[in-house]
Amino acid sequence: MYVGAIDQGTSSTRFMIFDRSGSVVSSDQREHEQHYPGQGLVEHDATEIWQRTQECVAGALKKAKLKAEQLSAVGVTNQRETTLVWRKSTGEPYHNAIVWNDVRTADIAKELEGGKGPDRFRSKTGLPLATYFSATKLLWLIRNVPGLEEDLKKGEALFGTIDTWLLYNLTGGTNGGIHVTSVCNASRTLMMNLKTLQWDETLLKSLGIPKACLPEIKSNSEVYGHGAKGGYLEGVPIAGILGDQQAAMFGQACFSPGEVKSTYGTGNFIMMNTGTEPKPSKNGLLTTVGYKLGEKEECVYALEGAVATCGSAVQWLRDQLKIIMDAPQSQILAESVPDNGGMYFVPAFSGLFAPRWDSSARGVFCGLTAYNSKAHFCRATLEAVAYQAREVIDAMGQDSGVTLSRIKVDGGMTANDLVMQFQADIIDTPVTRPVVPETTALGAAYAAGLAVGVWKDLEEIRAQWKMDKQWTSKMGNKEREKYWNGWNKAVSKSVGWEGPSTSHSSSSGGLGTLGWFAATVVVGAAAATAGWMMGKGKRIKILGGKITIE
Repeated sequence: MYVGAIDQGTSSTRFMIFDRSGSVVSSDQREHEQHYPGQGLVEHDATEIWQRTQECVAGALKKAKLKAEQLSAVGVTNQRETTLVWRKSTGEPYHNAIVWNDVRTADIAKELEGGKGPDRFRSKTGLPLATYFSATKLLWLIRNVPGLEEDLKKGEALFGTIDTWLLYNLTGGTNGGIHVTSVCNASRTLMMNLKTLQWDETLLKSLGIPKACLPEIKSNSEVYGHGAKGGYLEGVPIAGILGDQQAAMFGQACFSPGEVKSTYGTGNFIMMNTGTEPKPSKNGLLTTVGYKLGEKEECVYALEGAVATCGSAVQWLRDQLKIIMDAPQSQILAESVPDNGGMYFVPAFSGLFAPRWDSSARGVFCGLTAYNSKAHFCRATLEAVAYQAREVIDAMGQDSGVTLSRIKVDGGMTANDLVMQFQADIIDTPVTRPVVPETTALGAAYAAGLAVGVWKDLEEIRAQWKMDKQWTSKMGNKEREKYWNGWNKAVSKSVGWEGPSTSHSSSSGGLGTLGWFAATVVVGAAAATAGWMMGKGKRIKILGGKITIE
């Protein structure tokens, strides 16, 4: 038995095939262009994403020497809040997709507060009013794309996140394609009620968004439809949809309340299973859907915290400061010195996110002396990843009342032993990496396979999770507190750099006045720097690491 997974991410798409043991059989990956039409603006060509998806499916099947009919099911995982609208009659997008980290909707988010603050809808959605989520992006499209508002009223325009777009095209597009989304992706739109798991009429009225354009909300594991005739997945059940971070949590088998996964990529996304009741955060975290298996099963919720700058900080050392030639060299240099030499780096390129939420903060290196070398710059940068993760994990502990027994990690930076060891040291909790690192794609495959009986239940999936490596703390309490105090002192120098500090105390659970992504956030630090340097009217494209300015 084989199960496929479409893993559609911010910078690329891949198709992976797994066998029943959860092992990788084949994989094919293709990048797509990053479009930056202005400072803080990030777009994708949804038609290109669909084309890359088809290429990946064909490529992985060819490598595995398999035919589509040999796949029991296919799951989809996606970049979550990225938003697009397309014509029902033609299947053509009205506009490029507006990516999750685009900040053009800051004024709309502020306007929607209506004098009630960014938490106006939090009791229903678990989310603040912010540029990050899909509703503000949809409103921008309605206000700025000619003819779209009228087409929405006529039922001609369809809204979707990337999972909806791919499923629509996989199942036939204008020739019978289905218009649905999963409950976890819907929970990231600012339009779904966390309790009812349906589009909320009161919210939609407040936002001014017609319900007719929205997809039907489905569970994360059921047969939604089948691959269209003539397509690369003809006849294959499309049976699982999970947003990327929820998919990683599912692939890490975090099925019990209190279990935590931490994904280290461009940023760092940390998610805790909180059980079958949504848990409001008082410490700056998001309350969101974790997963729901079938229409009859209870929904499992999660707390989530995001760190904006993780792997992108290493890219910045490489591409902008030219301190290193490649990412592995950062570990080699960092390990050449016994400690950070008194240096701390706060990589607040775009402000501080969970749990501090201060859009005024900017990046700082602190504690420099003539003793410091480029090795200390590398070590301070790598240690910053762990400090930021501890802040989120501490907030989760306060919100949940759970003392963690371990943290399951995945993502590219888990290959860096220094970072993982320091992570275990600074939080005084074991950190474990799985044998199969592709947890996002694996999570989508598990959800699809459960729907068609490839795996019978969660316990069978849990039994397949195997630990590759574990790091445990080697640091004493006194040393740990010395480092932690140094980090907090460095952060105090970072806040308020761009005007008055907009942070809220951790007890308020509030956000800065611009909320999420109040400054330019793009994929990779090199792209971010190019974005800041861009002149008016310029357009930046990034593909395969090559930057071109038009």
